[in-house]
Amino acid sequence: MTIAGVASAFPQHRYDQRVLLSALQRHWGPKLDNPVFMERLQARVGVESRHLALPIEEYYTLNWTQANNHWIEVAQDLGQKALCCALSRAGLAPSDLGALFFVSITGISSPSIDARLVNRMGLPVNIKRVPIFGLGCVAGAAGIARASDYVLAYPKQVAAVLSVELCSLTLQQDDLSIANVISSGLFGDGAAAVLVAGAERESTGPEILATRSVFYPNSEHVMGWDISEKGFRIVLSREVPEVVHDHLASDVDAFLEEQGLARADIGSWILHTGGPRVLEATATALELKDGELSASWDCLRRTGNLSSASVLVVLEEVMLKRRPPAGTFSLLAAMGPGFCSELVLMRW
Repeated sequence: MTIAGVASAFPQHRYDQRVLLSALQRHWGPKLDNPVFMERLQARVGVESRHLALPIEEYYTLNWTQANNHWIEVAQDLGQKALCCALSRAGLAPSDLGALFFVSITGISSPSIDARLVNRMGLPVNIKRVPIFGLGCVAGAAGIARASDYVLAYPKQVAAVLSVELCSLTLQQDDLSIANVISSGLFGDGAAAVLVAGAERESTGPEILATRSVFYPNSEHVMGWDISEKGFRIVLSREVPEVVHDHLASDVDAFLEEQGLARADIGSWILHTGGPRVLEATATALELKDGELSASWDCLRRTGNLSSASVLVVLEEVMLKRRPPAGTFSLLAAMGPGFCSELVLMRW
């Protein structure tokens, strides 16, 4: 099994972080007890710019129905762009796809976005569609793992993983909680597609050697959504970095040991851009040196946290700009609601 291609796609509306902060200050200013506190919170998220699904001025009057309708429209556009680009880079056509795993947590649709793309892109009518909702930030890595399971059973086929996250459309405009204020400065919009080829398909991408899913019991409160008549309200506990610090290293070590490897054997780390505190906790837990997470830090700075699409964008960064030497082992990992983690071991 190999990663045959990867590509990202972003909305055309790109804003400097200072512009977005100014807009939020104008909107929330009269309601904030301490506007400087909000500025300090957002200064810590490590983001310089983000893409938005809509022009900034269109957000002020959105209700949930309108936001979700925009999600359906923009998700199709970005999903098609990302998937077409990934297919082109891999030298494949839409007709080559045997399965499509669609992941998102920022909107809902039935028929799901993958079904709508079958019509828009002329995908095979026999394609196996697997829409996945609810996994949040971990879903990009989980999608690769599930796609690799699929092509393990069907080695002549190619499976696509498509993530579209339009986090800006979930913003709760009346919620002044710390979690919502932080997320309003951290999360961005974007899409990414990854093609996973079976063993009997030619590909020059990295080989997927093994995957591991880990669930942490009784941790539902750490991250997720509270859903009401106003839409999705972020649940973002301060415990997230603690969970990373307490669990990730032992999970990685156990996974690698099963493959006859250790952390020292990993030459390239492809990790979800959860935010500065999460990346710092990850580096500390895994005892990584300065620069080993530079791809994740750079993607966070350029686009913000894209939820499930983030780790796929980091994978694209590594494949296109930081490709390791042949034979290098790489670990792709993400964590998300559940609370849980997904690990994917690859060799270049």
